[in-house]
Amino acid sequence: MPMRDVWIYIAVMSIVTLAIRLIPPLVLRSEIKSRFVRSFLFYVPYVTLAVMTFPAIVLATRTPLAGGAAFVFALFLAWNGASLFRCAAGASIMVFVVEGLVIGF
Repeated sequence: MPMRDVWIYIAVMSIVTLAIRLIPPLVLRSEIKSRFVRSFLFYVPYVTLAVMTFPAIVLATRTPLAGGAAFVFALFLAWNGASLFRCAAGASIMVFVVEGLVIGF
């Protein structure tokens, strides 16, 4: 790859990063009063994290079935008040069990 292309890529990434950081304060000078918009903006980080994490959960195992079962089991544990450690441990055990049943030890 020519060095000129690298500098172009760095310049484009810098412009995009600066635009993302500068446009909201410049456009939104007053407080947002709409309940819908405030609610939407509150949940954006959680949705973004979920969208990035879920494919990794399902595809990190040998079979997507094991990842899906682990996700459902961890969700069940979290819904019933288990700690983060217990959810992660339960999901790991579920992957081990399901892959043992589907693939065999």
